[in-house]
Amino acid sequence: MRVLIIGGTRFVGRHLVDALRARDHAVTLFTRGRTNPGLFGDVEHRIGDRDGGLAVLDGAEWDAVVDTCGYVPRVVGASVSALAGRVRRYVFISTISVYADGTNPADADGLEHGPDEAAPVGVLEDPTVENVDGVTYGPLKALCERAVIAGFGAAALIVRPGVIVGPHDPTDRFTYWPARFDRGGPFIAPEGPDAPLQYIDARDLGAWIVRAIEDGIGGTYNAVGPTPAATFGDLFAACAAATGGAASPAWLDLPTLAAHGIRPWSDLPLWLPPGERALMRSSNARAVGAGLTFRSLGSTVSDTLAWHRARPANVALAAGLSPEREAEVLAALVGQGG
Repeated sequence: MRVLIIGGTRFVGRHLVDALRARDHAVTLFTRGRTNPGLFGDVEHRIGDRDGGLAVLDGAEWDAVVDTCGYVPRVVGASVSALAGRVRRYVFISTISVYADGTNPADADGLEHGPDEAAPVGVLEDPTVENVDGVTYGPLKALCERAVIAGFGAAALIVRPGVIVGPHDPTDRFTYWPARFDRGGPFIAPEGPDAPLQYIDARDLGAWIVRAIEDGIGGTYNAVGPTPAATFGDLFAACAAATGGAASPAWLDLPTLAAHGIRPWSDLPLWLPPGERALMRSSNARAVGAGLTFRSLGSTVSDTLAWHRARPANVALAAGLSPEREAEVLAALVGQGG
């Protein structure tokens, strides 16, 4: 197959290119030439801007396009229009953040259930807004999905990943934990080992998208995992195995975390408190039924750690508590007899 990737030189895109080339497909990258411009020098590159610079795609046809970086429906709609009749299938990488608030009801035991693909998506009061922030991100992605489906119908594949992890992740949300274990010593851990964890390794995501294109799969899928479900205890066990177990978690309950101003997600990446866990409990049954598989958590941890260790020694992680802030809180807890 001939596959066009909008993006392709950053994180998910680069793993997608690897997956396509591993199965002998021809790849064309459409980028602005700014991020990792020397990457994949042996594939076709078309340099342009998807917002007003689509003419560089003229004169060619592809079996499929994978849109890795669409955030604004006007811009995605322009890509859909430009490629209509020249691309057979359109794959759009969306997000489970499209789902509206309130789609994670609790059962009688208090366990929250995240959305499946039929759950309602977020709606913007002003659908013409183009500023992407924490409020507009999900609803804008939902509008982008709508533009793709309007243009390609059954030939559209909408992929809704959760937290994407693995080597080359610029967010460091997952990387924070194996890196923290690698540093050793006591560290702040959230709530308890049973706190839920949901993620998708970028390599598993890329491999599944390639197989879905090959098999002609369309529709909408939550690309989340793993199966069976994982917890923070599982993550920490994998981190300990990868690093030799030199670090030890100091599990702090919710009141203690709040008392010290430690925030979910930003300070303790991947952790969300009870009542906010739709992102960690989304249904993956449909994607699993369509062939989505998952490598072991240990493999993801080990490979992510190896990539992190190869980075410059002074690199500052983009997520999580700084060593200084963590030490300050741990010292305060000791002083309080905690």
